[in-house]
Amino acid sequence: MTKLNVAVIFGGDSNEHEVSMKSAYNIMCTLDVEKYNIIPVYISKRGGWYIYDGKISNMLNVNLEKVSYKGIISPDSTDRGLIKFLDGSYKVMTIDIAIPIIHGKNGEDGSIQGLLSISKIPYIGCGVLASSMAFDKSITKIIVEDLNIRQTKSELIINLEDVENKIEKIEQTLKYPMFVKPSNSGSSQGISKVMNKEELKAGIKIANKIDNKVIIEEGIIGRELECAILGDKNEKIVSSIGEIIVEGEFYGYEEKYNDVNSKTIIPDDIEIEAIEYIKESSKKIFDALGCVGLSRVDFFLEEKTKKVYFNEINTMPGFTNISMYPMLLEDSGVKYNILLDKLIEIGMENDK
Repeated sequence: MTKLNVAVIFGGDSNEHEVSMKSAYNIMCTLDVEKYNIIPVYISKRGGWYIYDGKISNMLNVNLEKVSYKGIISPDSTDRGLIKFLDGSYKVMTIDIAIPIIHGKNGEDGSIQGLLSISKIPYIGCGVLASSMAFDKSITKIIVEDLNIRQTKSELIINLEDVENKIEKIEQTLKYPMFVKPSNSGSSQGISKVMNKEELKAGIKIANKIDNKVIIEEGIIGRELECAILGDKNEKIVSSIGEIIVEGEFYGYEEKYNDVNSKTIIPDDIEIEAIEYIKESSKKIFDALGCVGLSRVDFFLEEKTKKVYFNEINTMPGFTNISMYPMLLEDSGVKYNILLDKLIEIGMENDK
């Protein structure tokens, strides 16, 4: 059997560099070496590209910039691969498919998907437009509104001019507690839970450091639930429902990746109506955005009313050892190695 050349692209200059490293490591340790030639492609925090050909088991313990060759994806679609720079020369490495496991900016926002599309290299995950729309929460909200799916009440600030009047309108429209978020960001970066006007002002400034568009959402008291999707417009697997148990104020970056007391579980006490609403809404949002391969769709289950509200969609969810997406698919009968095989198969079949 001819093995596929699989480039696993990870790292990046976003604020989720370390998460990407862990996700990529887990993926490369799981990929079947009898089926795939694994080519680790590291992007440093400074934006440098490197091709690592050492042992994957050592990857997290070495300085990849020092032990790797410089390399880039060739934008020449006749190459369909990587250019590896050697001493005084270079080598073109043909790639059958890429796994761009970069979270956040320049990873799941359509940027690297655009480069791969220009290069005619197939890749797992959503295409350029679906990735960019899903990454921008304000755009996603417009699409979800048109689907008549319940979502949290929100206001959008596009710039900070005349912010006092905008805050006055927000306080008239929304109730505290509120959550302030950058419209374009991943893994809960730049999010603040605010209880009053002064905290709201501070939260807007924090979010604005990451993105010029800031979303303010009315808080919902209840449970945080998630659903994973694997497939394309023709056939898809919709997973069981997972729940986030949070020790902190909310599921921020620290709680998600560093707080040992926060955890993800598969609950057995969610009402069937809520489960069905989450699954059907997840499929509708996945299809409306034009998603391919994988996505994780997040919801709130309000404590008093038992109503479900859409929160956000993530088109390149984490693959760390504590990540919800692979856990949900495994609970639904798709083991980690089979999940990766299926994602590669879908990526090879779908022209984005």
